[in-house]
Amino acid sequence: MSSSSYCLLHFCFLLIISTCIAQTTSRPKTLFLAVKKDPSTLQYITEIHQRTPLVPLKLAIHLGGESLWVDCEQDYESSTYKPARCNSRQCNLARSTACGSCHTGTGTRPGCNSNACYNVVENPVIDTIYTGGEIAKDVLSVGSVNGTFLGPVATMSRFIFSCAPSYLTRSLGKDVKGMIGFGQQSPVSLATQFASAFRFSRTFAICLSSTKELDVNGIIYIGQSPYLFSPGYDASRDLIYTPIITYSPSSIYINRPSSEYYIQVSSIKINGKALPLNKTLLSLDKNGNGGTRISTTLPYTVLETSIYNAVIKAFVKEMPKEVRSVPAVQPFTTCFNSRDVGMSRLGYSAPEINFVLHKQNVHWKITGANSLVEVSGDVICLAFVERRQESGQSVIVGGFQMQDNLIEFDLSKKRIGFSNSLFFRQTMCSNQGFA
Repeated sequence: MSSSSYCLLHFCFLLIISTCIAQTTSRPKTLFLAVKKDPSTLQYITEIHQRTPLVPLKLAIHLGGESLWVDCEQDYESSTYKPARCNSRQCNLARSTACGSCHTGTGTRPGCNSNACYNVVENPVIDTIYTGGEIAKDVLSVGSVNGTFLGPVATMSRFIFSCAPSYLTRSLGKDVKGMIGFGQQSPVSLATQFASAFRFSRTFAICLSSTKELDVNGIIYIGQSPYLFSPGYDASRDLIYTPIITYSPSSIYINRPSSEYYIQVSSIKINGKALPLNKTLLSLDKNGNGGTRISTTLPYTVLETSIYNAVIKAFVKEMPKEVRSVPAVQPFTTCFNSRDVGMSRLGYSAPEINFVLHKQNVHWKITGANSLVEVSGDVICLAFVERRQESGQSVIVGGFQMQDNLIEFDLSKKRIGFSNSLFFRQTMCSNQGFA
């Protein structure tokens, strides 16, 4: 696409969005979503309100997803649902891949209309994509923050999303009706649409809670900081940044930059000692292999086999001699007797793992709270799993390693900020008072 075409498309996007804002008492600068961890699937789930009349919808968080998609086959009823018509500006914004008509024996319905456009929607949990997601518009509402207090509900009257068939929700959590995407490069991600509608920064921050109580949540902030946690701590003050790496896959379905988030991990250290790794594995190649990706749909960090073996060997070597190994518990291979391991404010007393990022002095620190997971009353395991596929990213950072870390995604500056564990500051992701 030429620069002039891109600018025209961006202008059209702003024009569309400017007409999609419902009345609110004020223009919020920061929105938020409460996030829970589903105990059976280990997926991170949020709830939005959509349609007319508004109904609550549970959606799984897909950090690298291009858009919000929902099951439109079952119980989708709304007086304000409107499909995007072929060749419309909404179709272009949502990167439509096809256009056509759909009919059922009883006429049209949400997700199946005449002269509508479609795009690709994905459920990475079951490694499935669907190319016939009808692009549509409807009312959508989320909460907002006004300083240190809850603000008014923020509503878009014509939020762009995609419809999907019921089967695409397979393996999602109980009562989860779709996925909510925050992907980079996407004009219709939730963060981008609300930022354009309410004219705030194209920035969002994820803070996943490790707390197991059902009434305690993590949070996603959408918009500008501060990111406030008790006791009076603003996590935006201590962020360290690394660039977002863009990658354009060669695919019969998608011919544009990936919406996933890639970063450069240049080495891995355990207790300050660099691991002997094949450094070529740490760089993302033109086919999308190697390198490091961040994912909210994987429960634990996945490592390429040689990297995994190096991490296991070094971690075990650095554990105190009195810590007894115990039989493995799937999907893990390295487990210990928890009664032999001390505790601190940073979780289990364990060797510190450092992902060294684009510079030698920029580290993502992984302490015991994010490296060892309790699998039974007296068994803890190293919370990393081996990559089973022959190809793919060498490191995929999963949800467990992100818990109680605030991670900011600054789309305007193309960078990601890391707080490292909030336990260093004697707080945690559930201590924000909004969600």
